[in-house]
Amino acid sequence: MKLFETLFEAALWRSRYVVIFAVMASMIAGFAMFYMATVDVVYLVAHIVHYADPDMAVAARKALHEDTITHIVEVVDGYLLATVMLIFSLGLYELFISDIDEAKGEARSSRILVIESLDDLKARLAKVILMILIVTLFKEAIKLNIETPLDLLYLGGAIALVGLALYFSHASESRKGEH
Repeated sequence: MKLFETLFEAALWRSRYVVIFAVMASMIAGFAMFYMATVDVVYLVAHIVHYADPDMAVAARKALHEDTITHIVEVVDGYLLATVMLIFSLGLYELFISDIDEAKGEARSSRILVIESLDDLKARLAKVILMILIVTLFKEAIKLNIETPLDLLYLGGAIALVGLALYFSHASESRKGEH
């Protein structure tokens, strides 16, 4: 019975290596998002070159300006999502497989990629996801046509909720530092 228990526990402990598939898939998805956002930046720069064209009509320049701001926000959104995937994959690896020795030994490491518990991983992901939500709200606010006072009230309420979320995320971080 002891032999069976030892073999079963060894197999159970080694089953954690299945997480490697999630780590690799998350890393590939993160690299794909970095690639897509970078390609978007290249095309964005190619379009911005025409902004200084003196023959461009004022309406066309204004449209290009608005499109550029929207695209920049989308690029930031893409990079933030890629960062989420990177943090997620590194966090899974550290939690289930092994510590990343190079990250712990690096003097310049900001400890953002060193994950010590599932709560630590969730907290780091929550911060980046909150930033993605803020960027998405900003992107939608740019496109928003305010036609009634109620539209303005909704926008103000959304901004107030974002401010409240930021306040609570910073308050929880400062409380964590006290303990």
